[in-house]
Amino acid sequence: MVKLNKIYTRTGDKGETSLVNGHRVSKHSIRPTAFGTVDEVNSAIGICRLHTAKIADKAFDAMLARIQNDLFDLGADLATPIGEERAGEALRVTDKQVERLEVEIDAMNSSLQPLNSFVLPGGQEAAAHVHLARAMTRRAERDMTRLSVEEPVGEAAMQYINRLSDHLFVMARSINQQHDGDVLWKPAANA
Repeated sequence: MVKLNKIYTRTGDKGETSLVNGHRVSKHSIRPTAFGTVDEVNSAIGICRLHTAKIADKAFDAMLARIQNDLFDLGADLATPIGEERAGEALRVTDKQVERLEVEIDAMNSSLQPLNSFVLPGGQEAAAHVHLARAMTRRAERDMTRLSVEEPVGEAAMQYINRLSDHLFVMARSINQQHDGDVLWKPAANA
């Protein structure tokens, strides 16, 4: 269990941070960039939850609550280089977490109409915030793939971040479906 007595440590004042294994790295190196972007996604989902909590169907908020917890797992996974774990200290994203996202995607998607156009981020306030979190998730995925070129990243971690953007896309569509539907792209509408 994590126990934080003091918030500031002064250990990062010179631009370095500690990984789970105790190694110090530059705060701007790719590993902290990747888990920092995952933290941004988690914060964006916190904003989403302010809006999904107001929706009569509480399933959206419950899914986002689980995802927030998973994202802390993902951050811990990324903060622990593969092969450099301290004994028993590596928290890794699991296949079970990826599979749960897939089940939820399939359930939400089963009631949606097939798309004949791309969807513009927008619609209901909750959906617009979910779309923003989805776009941030894609950035986290880019950061993670950049990290994976230099150092190993767990397969389940990569799958999770990829499925998460799909999950958030389908969730935004599901929220909008309960109201006026998707906001569709109209190619060259203003040309």
